[in-house]
Amino acid sequence: MDKKEISHSELKALIGKSPDLLLIDVRTKEEVDKGKIPGSIHMPVDSVDRDLALDPAAFQAKFGVQKPSLDAPELVFHCQMGRRGALAVEKAQALGFTKARNYAGGYKEWSEKAGK
Repeated sequence: MDKKEISHSELKALIGKSPDLLLIDVRTKEEVDKGKIPGSIHMPVDSVDRDLALDPAAFQAKFGVQKPSLDAPELVFHCQMGRRGALAVEKAQALGFTKARNYAGGYKEWSEKAGK
């Protein structure tokens, strides 16, 4: 069984190197406006089901990136501290995105480590 979480070091290794990485920030717009992980797209947790169900053209138009395939290997969600990210992963998996994972450290850990 695929693990549902990804660590800070694993995520950092993918960013900027993997063309397959789709990092989805599920926090509120107010939170995202204060800072985000480079390359992430914003999809509030409440709209994950709806947004991931969009057809590819609508998804591309809304987010500016290609819609991930159901078996996308590097579909990662994150929030501030992990809880909403885990919820987003559950929603994505329910839609058939089998390898969706949560960056459990969230933006809190990311920003703390970026500041060091």
